[in-house]
Parts: sequence; C-alpha cells; structure tokens
Amino acid sequence: MQFDPKSEQLQAVTQKSKSLWDGTTAVVAMGDLLTLAAFSLFPPITNTLVGSFSTEREALAACKDKQPDLLYVTECLEQGYGIPLAVKVKAVSPNTRVLLLLHRENQEVVRDALDAHIDGIAFVSSIGQGFDGDFFKSLEAMADGNTYYPKKVRETAGFKKGLILNELSSRETEVLEALCQGMSNKEIAEVMVVSTETIKSHVSTIISKLGVKDRTQAVIACIRAGI
Repeated sequence: MQFDPKSEQLQAVTQKSKSLWDGTTAVVAMGDLLTLAAFSLFPPITNTLVGSFSTEREALAACKDKQPDLLYVTECLEQGYGIPLAVKVKAVSPNTRVLLLLHRENQEVVRDALDAHIDGIAFVSSIGQGFDGDFFKSLEAMADGNTYYPKKVRETAGFKKGLILNELSSRETEVLEALCQGMSNKEIAEVMVVSTETIKSHVSTIISKLGVKDRTQAVIACIRAGI
C-alpha cells in the first residue's frame, strides 16, 4: 500500500483529527522507536502529547502522574507488553481511555485485549486509509466516549454465535449492536428515530442486565456472544 503524506485525503483526516482531541492529553507507548517517533510527530498526536515512551514502566509512571485522556499503545514494547500495561493504567488512571494498535491480526492477541477491557482496537494496517479506515473511526468513536471494536477485529476474535442474550429485548439488542460499531448515543437515536435520552436509558438497562460496569464491557459481552 502506498502511503502519501501529502494526499488530500490524509490532509483532511489530519485536520479533522486535530479537532477531535482539542483540549485533551495523550501518552504514546510503542516498542519500535522509529514507529514511536513517526506517530508522535503526527500533528493531531503531537498537539495533545504529554509523553512518548518505549517501555511499559515509563508509560505507566507517566499515566499515573499525568492522568492523560488517552493512551495509544502497541502490543509489543521495548520492555514489557501493551495489553498488561493497559490493565495497569486503568488501575492508576481510571479515566484514561486506551486505544490498542495491533500489528498481529490473530485471535489470541484480540481475545487478550477483550479480557483487558481495552476501549478501542485498530489494526496498524488500517492507518493511512483515510476517513474509511479503522484508525480514524476509532479516534472519532473514542472522542465521543464510545468503544470501538471494528468488524475485522470482531471477526478475528472468532467467537461463534451460541450465547444468547436472553435478558435483552430486541430493541436493547439493536442498541448493543450499534454500540459495537462505535456509534454514539446521538447517532443511534438518529437511526432509530428516538430521543437521546431513550438511548441513554437503553444503554443503562443493557449494562444492568448484563451485569457489567460500563459500555466497554457491554460491547465485549456482545462480541463474546457472537453478535
């Protein structure tokens, strides 16, 4: 795939990405130093950056100290691993949302990420695909406080249909499927032609019925159910 940093599409994505995270802070943790440097110099990232690190220990200390809004992390670090780091960061900085950028598109890694209740996943192969790519869509979804597990990630997880969410009504199941796609409450309300408050009520009921603590865990339950 050709990567053209001067393409009109990429320039448009760059501008919109800046507005998504205005006023927020971020930490980047990646094991490959060249990737770490290139990612950190990407304007939308640079403008929010409070630290770039190649090791789990350094990134964890920064997240504990800075309490960033977002942690970008790859699965492999120079020392340590990205998925365990995400779990530790949630313990010391509960409001930090984690976007995991995966190089390996395999079932084991994706399932480990699900177990860690990571907020969003995008395969590295999606970077550079513009507005239609999972990387931008994950940023857009998480900027609205949503979870993002794209179709390719859900398919890689490999869960078969079988666990039926009997407790949910058909309407609640529909809302849960929309959450899996990274849609905001407002977007779901527009599609279903109901109020945002109605969707908020559905989401609260879904979380309660599934016995999970938030929408991220609700989405993960949905993926595990093969929906």
